[in-house]
Amino acid sequence: MAVRKRRRSASQKRRESQLKAGAWGGVVVLALLLTFWSVIWSYAVEVSIIGAVGGGAWWLWRTDRLIRVSDRRWRHDEAVSVGHRRLAEVDIMDGTQFEDFVADLCRRDGCTDVRRVGRTGDDGADVRGRLPDGRTMVIQCKRYNPKRKISNGEVRNLLGSQVHFKADVAIFVTTTYFSAPAERCAVQNGVVAVHRDHLGLWNNGAALPSLTAVNGAGQGDRRHRALRKDTYE
Repeated sequence: MAVRKRRRSASQKRRESQLKAGAWGGVVVLALLLTFWSVIWSYAVEVSIIGAVGGGAWWLWRTDRLIRVSDRRWRHDEAVSVGHRRLAEVDIMDGTQFEDFVADLCRRDGCTDVRRVGRTGDDGADVRGRLPDGRTMVIQCKRYNPKRKISNGEVRNLLGSQVHFKADVAIFVTTTYFSAPAERCAVQNGVVAVHRDHLGLWNNGAALPSLTAVNGAGQGDRRHRALRKDTYE
């Protein structure tokens, strides 16, 4: 018991010593403030004003950024929705009409020498031409039911067509979506994969070159929605 009392006593002494040191420190700081207040008060006021202005500016910037990001997302989602509604007309086209439709979109965006070449034995090319920057392009068009997926093999066939025609850019345009392997194959090999969402945007007025910047994104599932969210923030 005596040992425990001695330990408590030593612990209490340490706490008392720390409290006294803290109290004396506070007294010293207060004394210094009172002594030099006429000198430092103006600096304290300036620091407070700068902090308040800086905090207010940061809050306004953050609020504006959040509003802008939210607006961009809304506009993007609305454009996709409008584009999908307009695709109802595309869904009833036959293969030849769809190829002509894609060729017309290319011409609208400033592509030159655009011609539809799709037919039996077309070597995997439905539309050929030049992008606005002069690069040659080869396009494969697939008007499929939206529930069907573009396979990896179909993307590889387009790559073969690109080599055959010595085209600078290969573009795959479809009314449906790409399977995961097909999407990876397209992105890894520089194929512009224009799936249903992007076709809706293209049909709604987005330029073809702008679709290359979001290649491999936006296919509507949770993973792509997360990717799109990160892009807009």
